[in-house]
Amino acid sequence: MKYRACICGGGNLGHVVAGFLAAQDNCEVNLLTRQPERWQRQLEITTPEGEVLKGQLQTVSSEPAEVVRGADIVLLCLPGFSIASVLRQIAPALSPQTTVGSIVSSTGFFEEALHILPEGTPLFGFQRVPFISRMEEYGHSAHLLGRRPLMRIGMERVVNRERLKEQLEELFHIPVEVLGSYYEASISNSNPILHPARLYTMWKDWQPGITYPRNCAFYGEWTDEASAIYIEMDKELHDLLKELPVSADCLPTVLDYYESHDAPSLTRKLRSIKAFQGILSPMKETAEGFVPDLRSRYFTEDFPYGLNLLRQLAKEKNVNTPTMDEVQRWGQQMIRYADNND
Repeated sequence: MKYRACICGGGNLGHVVAGFLAAQDNCEVNLLTRQPERWQRQLEITTPEGEVLKGQLQTVSSEPAEVVRGADIVLLCLPGFSIASVLRQIAPALSPQTTVGSIVSSTGFFEEALHILPEGTPLFGFQRVPFISRMEEYGHSAHLLGRRPLMRIGMERVVNRERLKEQLEELFHIPVEVLGSYYEASISNSNPILHPARLYTMWKDWQPGITYPRNCAFYGEWTDEASAIYIEMDKELHDLLKELPVSADCLPTVLDYYESHDAPSLTRKLRSIKAFQGILSPMKETAEGFVPDLRSRYFTEDFPYGLNLLRQLAKEKNVNTPTMDEVQRWGQQMIRYADNND
């Protein structure tokens, strides 16, 4: 079967997903991006094995009608702050049979899609991103640094779940497990608490005027303090899960997921993951030294659209989340400072 896919978004994941799918004989790929003039039609994706995949894009446009209409699958590869606006843009161009999904579900995709898209639009979302991605040259090349051994997918309004499961397995070449509820895909103990835990412990004492002599490795220099905060937030998340319509084992704890038993062993594990090597912290260089980049997606994505979603659900269900609350308050202060000093 020949699939027609439209990828929305031109970030790291957008590059890799579009190139990976376009390199297959069974998929035609269009791209929706704000900067179509910067894209070449051929994308080159380097795999962990050193293979270079070459995918030919059919149409690249900033106009939804040119790339969305007629697609079998529309896949959002977008930060949380872009999801609602792009859903509104694509809604008029959707056909009744088009399935809409998101490469990231933990930043409110299902909540926004159920509200914005036409009633009955089939939806799916990944619990965790299938690829670890890094752009090399915008609009031309990127690196697929790692891939999940299993994709867990939430679905809503999908009549034939088995058929969509098989389609996604065929497109991504990764086995798929269909989750029982879209909550199970939306609630994640990955980026929404992983990134804030590290940021908080690095810079909770930062004030304007403080600079650092270098940009440290985000994972390569991960600390036991960050691991301890991460574990505490994960415990609070699992308290929330007990109050939601999800299966008891829908999400492993971070200790189980990373095959660890305490904060020091989790630190060692995170420092050792090959795909994380070389990833620097979100910082920018000034004349005086390095400072936190409060406009990076680690701040603009994971606090207002990741961690905040978990806290809102916890508040609705009367679940106490003191560690999440403390980290979120700090993150909001940093974002407010950036807003007031741009």
